Amino acid sequence: MSSLLAAVSDASLHLAPLADLAAAPNQPSGVPDVGGGEAPPGAEGLLTVLKWVAWSVTALCVAGIFGVAARMAVDHSRGGGREHARGLGLVLGACLLVGSASGIVGALV
Repeated sequence: MSSLLAAVSDASLHLAPLADLAAAPNQPSGVPDVGGGEAPPGAEGLLTVLKWVAWSVTALCVAGIFGVAARMAVDHSRGGGREHARGLGLVLGACLLVGSASGIVGALV
């Protein structure tokens, strides 16, 4: 009988740390909220390149609209139909993507 009591008391000593863990406050286990973050050193050069790309793509969108308009004018003078609506739709879709790129990225991030 005394060996049974010794085994129970020995088991209660081993279970004491588990009781301490159960009483500990819950720690957050999710991803921490870092907010907007901070740009690393040297990011100014990358932002300059992104501004150049945005300017170039905007210029290409304007040139695309001019190109579709020129094709429409030439085909109209030749008696052509309305097959340029697809090209104009694609160019205008590209313009919408360029104009809303920062908003789309902001919504995803």
